[in-house]
Amino acid sequence: MANSMYEQNESGGVLVNIRKAVLADIEGIYNLVDYYAERGLILPRSRHSIFETLRDFTIAEQDGQIVGTCALTLAWDGLAEVRALTVAPQHLRSGVGLKIMASVIDEAKQLGISKLFVLTYHPEFFATAGFSEISKEELPHKVWRDCINCSKFPNCDETAMTRQL
Repeated sequence: MANSMYEQNESGGVLVNIRKAVLADIEGIYNLVDYYAERGLILPRSRHSIFETLRDFTIAEQDGQIVGTCALTLAWDGLAEVRALTVAPQHLRSGVGLKIMASVIDEAKQLGISKLFVLTYHPEFFATAGFSEISKEELPHKVWRDCINCSKFPNCDETAMTRQL
């Protein structure tokens, strides 16, 4: 059984369940990631890709529905990338993204990761989660492995950010 963490609202009722993804979550993850990929806000991921990287994903669910996703992908010794952070549109600005992020940060610490990075169109969100903007050139070349598949390669317009753990 997957470890989970229930977040409660102020009245004590369960708001969201934050947990590691399981096979039954693949379609829900795909749908939420695809919603943002179609809008050019994150890289698209095939169902096959999600299947292959399922262990990277943490999800937020409410009433059995996936309302948020985030993947923690190891990139290099002590370095991991935060990817595919999504929140269902009806849950934006509800704290779901920060709750998922907190869970992913805890996981990274448990793994011995010393630094996280993200490429994002929403630096203001990641700043609230403790990330700082850096030049893309500061990231090791190895982190660009998936960028070759991006329609914006090599003219990336995302903001690079890191967080020391």
